[in-house]
Amino acid sequence: MSDSETVPPATAPEAPGSAPALPAGALEIAAGYAFTGPALDLGALMWDGQCHPDALIRIPLSVLNRHGLVAGATGTGKTKTLQLIAEQLSAQGVPVFMADIKGDLSGVSAPGAPNDKVRGRAAEVHQQWSPTGFPAEFYALGGMGHGIPVRATVTSFGPVLLSKVLQLNQTQEQSLGLIFHYADTKGLELIDLKDLRAVVAFLTSDEGKAELKNIGGLSTATAGVILRSLTAFEAQGMAPFFGEPEFDTSEFLRMADGRGIVSVLELPAVQDKPQLFSTFLMWLLADLFHDLPEVGDADKPKLVFFFDEAHLLFNDASKAFLDSITQTVRLIRSKGVGVFFVTQTPKDVPSDVLAQLGNRVQHALRAFTPDDQKALKATVKTFPNSGYDLEELLTGLGTGEAVVTVLSEKGAPTPVAATRLRAPESLMGPVDGAALEAAVQESPLFGRYAQAVDRESAYEKLTAAAEHGAKGPDEMKAQAKRETAKAGKQEPSLVEQVVGSGMFKSLARSVGTQLGREITRSLFGTSRRRR
Repeated sequence: MSDSETVPPATAPEAPGSAPALPAGALEIAAGYAFTGPALDLGALMWDGQCHPDALIRIPLSVLNRHGLVAGATGTGKTKTLQLIAEQLSAQGVPVFMADIKGDLSGVSAPGAPNDKVRGRAAEVHQQWSPTGFPAEFYALGGMGHGIPVRATVTSFGPVLLSKVLQLNQTQEQSLGLIFHYADTKGLELIDLKDLRAVVAFLTSDEGKAELKNIGGLSTATAGVILRSLTAFEAQGMAPFFGEPEFDTSEFLRMADGRGIVSVLELPAVQDKPQLFSTFLMWLLADLFHDLPEVGDADKPKLVFFFDEAHLLFNDASKAFLDSITQTVRLIRSKGVGVFFVTQTPKDVPSDVLAQLGNRVQHALRAFTPDDQKALKATVKTFPNSGYDLEELLTGLGTGEAVVTVLSEKGAPTPVAATRLRAPESLMGPVDGAALEAAVQESPLFGRYAQAVDRESAYEKLTAAAEHGAKGPDEMKAQAKRETAKAGKQEPSLVEQVVGSGMFKSLARSVGTQLGREITRSLFGTSRRRR
C-alpha cells in the first residue's frame, strides 16, 4: 500500500450492521456524545471489554476554549493524542501551538506511513484513515535547535516570570519587581540580560547608592543576591533567549489555505533547562492574553495551546506566580484561546487550575507504589460518577486508549467514556532533519526573526553615563540638556536620544510611547506592547 492510499474503516468482509449491539449502559454514554455541531473525533467507545466503533467519542469544537487536560503515565500515548487533536483542529481552521519536548511532533507536517498497527486501529474504530500532512511552522527558543528563533525582551518577560527562572524567593521576587519599576520610570530599556545586570550593578555601586535608597524596600544585600543569580544564569548559556527582535505571538494565529497552522516549538536542545522553557511557554500565553480582544463564546477557538510537561510550570512556584496562572487560564477563554495542560497525573496541576479544565483525556496510570496508589485514587475522585470501575480501568488501559469526559455543546459534562483512540493521519515521529531545516529556512518568518539585534538600551546608557562622569540616568539627561543649550540647538526628544540614527526603529516596539514613563504591566508583571 502506498502512502497516498486510504485505509478503509474495516478490513474484514463484515455485513452492514454486524457490529455488536450496544448494551444499555453503553447506549447512555454514546447518547452523551451525539453532538449536532462540528466536533473532533477522538475514537470509539469501549464497554465491557469490547470496542463499539459506531459509538463515536467526540469533543465539540465550540467548547475547546474551555480548556482541557491530557494525562497519563509515560508511554501511554499522550503525544499521539496531542497529534490527533492538533491535526483535526488544523483541518477545521483552528491554529494550534504545541511544545515538542522529545522532538517527535515535527511529523505533523508530513503524511503518515501506513503499517499493520495503523491498519488495525483504523479497522477497530471504523476510521477512514488517509495519510495527510498539515501546515506547520517550527520554532526554537533563542534559536537553540532547529527552528525560527523565539526571543523575549527582559522588559516584556517581566519580574514574576524572571523570578521563577532565577529561582528567587518571595522577598527577592518583590525586590526584582522594584528594580523593573525603577528601570521603567527612568527610561532604561531592559532588552537583554546584560541590561538588567547593568541596572542592578549600578544600583549596588557607589554611584547608585542614592538611587537605591530611593527605591523603598530594596536592600543592598537583596540586590546583590539578584545580581549573583543573574550572573550565574548567564553563565549557564541563557542569554540567547532574551533580546530582539522579540517574537510577536500573533504569528501563532496564522492560517494556510483554510487550515490552521500548527506551530511547533522544538525543545530537545533545551531539555536540560525545564524551568526556563516551561516559564517561557507561560510568557507566550500571557502575551497572547494581553493582546487578543474579547470574543466571548465563539463557534470555534482562535487558538488551542498545548502546554506539555505542565508539572514543571507549577513546581516550586510562588503564590503570586500560581495566582497569575489561575487568572490567566480563567480569563483567556474569553479571548478565544483554549489551553490543554499535558502531564502525568491530574495532581500535578493545582486544584484552582484543574477546576477550570472542562475536557479530560486520561490515559493509563501505574500503581506500583503507595504514592502511585494514592495518585490513582485522587485521579478517580476528579471524574464524574460512572458505570466503570475507574481504578481498575485506569490501570488496565492499553496504549492509545483513554478515559474521556468533555463538555457538551450546552456546557454540561458528558458521561465518562473509555475510548479506543483513532490513529493520527500525519507522520507519527520526527521528520528528517534536512527537511525540517529546509522548512525553517523557507518560512516567511525566518528573515524577520533569524538575526539577533543589539540596539542601545540600559547597558549602553549606563555605560555612557559612567564614561561621561554622570551618576546615573537622571544626571545623564541633565548633562545632555546643558550641552544642547550651550550649542544653541533644539533639545532632542527622548526617543531621538535612545535610537540615535534610527536604524533600528522597526525593532523598537517599546520605544516612543513607553519611554520616559512607567511601562504598563499586567499579569506576571509582563509589559503590554502595541502591535
